[in-house]
Amino acid sequence: MYYKISDFIKDWTYESEATLKVFNNLTDESLTKKVNENVRTAGRLARHITTSISEMAQRTGLSFQAVDENSFPATVKEIVDTYKSASENLLNEIKDKWTDETLQQEDDMYGEKWKRGKTLSIIINHQIHHRGQLTVVMRLLGLKVPGIYGPAKEEWTNFGMTAQE
Repeated sequence: MYYKISDFIKDWTYESEATLKVFNNLTDESLTKKVNENVRTAGRLARHITTSISEMAQRTGLSFQAVDENSFPATVKEIVDTYKSASENLLNEIKDKWTDETLQQEDDMYGEKWKRGKTLSIIINHQIHHRGQLTVVMRLLGLKVPGIYGPAKEEWTNFGMTAQE
């Protein structure tokens, strides 16, 4: 739960950059490859991460151009650009329209009443959750996964260490 807009901005900035690091390691070919019939493709996960930003924010009364899930970009560059736009739009709307006091207001979120500070926490956690799923799919596709909260397997050598198994 956020009580200060500045705390959300700091966290969102980091998490947004982390998501872009992951997206930038995708390839156009990887977007539609299925690793299992019960697992979303990398493109579907990237689309869900991106479209959920505006979908969730608009339930709180914030208004910015939504990403149309049915006409989502087909290339990594377009996905990155679309995500950047959605992320920046979210920040700009919050900076322009909300205050620390606004975070205590409640909105109808999926049949429940959530304080806006809680909604912001869930937007971030939702993104982290699906980004984690995406990194597993990327590993299964043989793509490099960047470190987010610490070094990834391939990055341990940068620290003079053997990769952990």
